[in-house]
Amino acid sequence: MKNGLKVGGKTYPVELSIKDNQSDPNRAGVIASELILREKCDLILCFDVDAGAAVGELADTRGVPTISTDFPWTGWKLSRGTPQDELMDKSFPYTFHFFWGATEVVKNFLPMWNSVPTNKVVGTFYIDSPTGKAFSSPKLGLAGGMAQHGYREIPGGFFKYATDDFTNQVSAFKNGGASIVSGLALPTHWATFWNQAAQAGYKPEVCTMTAAFLFASAVTALGPRGDGMSTEVWWTPKFPYKSSLTGQTARELATEWETTTGKQWTQPIGYSHAIWEVGLAALSTAADPKDKDAVRSAIANLSVDTIVGPVRFKDSPIKNVALTSLAGGQWRKTKNGARFPYELLIVSNATAPQIPVEAELKLLSKLG
Repeated sequence: MKNGLKVGGKTYPVELSIKDNQSDPNRAGVIASELILREKCDLILCFDVDAGAAVGELADTRGVPTISTDFPWTGWKLSRGTPQDELMDKSFPYTFHFFWGATEVVKNFLPMWNSVPTNKVVGTFYIDSPTGKAFSSPKLGLAGGMAQHGYREIPGGFFKYATDDFTNQVSAFKNGGASIVSGLALPTHWATFWNQAAQAGYKPEVCTMTAAFLFASAVTALGPRGDGMSTEVWWTPKFPYKSSLTGQTARELATEWETTTGKQWTQPIGYSHAIWEVGLAALSTAADPKDKDAVRSAIANLSVDTIVGPVRFKDSPIKNVALTSLAGGQWRKTKNGARFPYELLIVSNATAPQIPVEAELKLLSKLG
């Protein structure tokens, strides 16, 4: 952007205002006011669940085009006060979101479980948040999907972010004979649960959690007991896509990250790149990038191929949302001498057949 953005034969200088909300909902509200009211931005890009909700309300009121990503669309709409039975049809004037949702996760988890022999008893627990409520929904989430495929749920309920005791869930799952554990938890929550499960002698065969195994570091922190954890897969270097801005493949972007930082690639890298692809594509295709209604119209009609895959707002079945590619994966120990202790292997491509499957899901008792 150093030489400006060319649109319709004109070149527009571009100023970037980048702010960190520190994953604080209150600070997200302050930042929203700064960007919209004080700095009068022409387009806002949000890469955080709290920012997406806080910016969204003000952006719609003030007519500022906004694009968000990095968290499930179901949670995004629920955080905006949308009733669950209106999630598909609820629209917003100026705010848009691209990502997958709880429904797409379920469509990957269930084929993974169906591929291995279990007793079809699943223990579930969820963070008490809009996203957690979406994942537990009988209509959109695991509860409904499991019932349709003959699985029986042992509900462990919701827990607060500050929770550090999961002995009740461990006891319920063990006593109920749950061979599968699933739900929505952060890495710190899972580490506590997994330690308490070991102390109680509870050994499920499949652990498939949303969010808990997003980062390789979270799996590595579990030590040898991280082997076999399974998860949704937003993005990996093995995704068959490339950047519309740089031409880099997913593998090249991940390699650049690892070379620059010395750390293993992470799934959000793809989306932190793609949000710039989507935002700049919207500005470039707008009749006038300084006219907010023109930019809003450009987003609503946008269709662009990015490093995370196709982003199609135009003709999307979900208002204001573009669904992105999602797969299912399992973390496995790497061989001796490998640069990193764990690798994420694709084991399900039910919602994105263009992503190659690398391995079959293995029961935890069969690893090692």
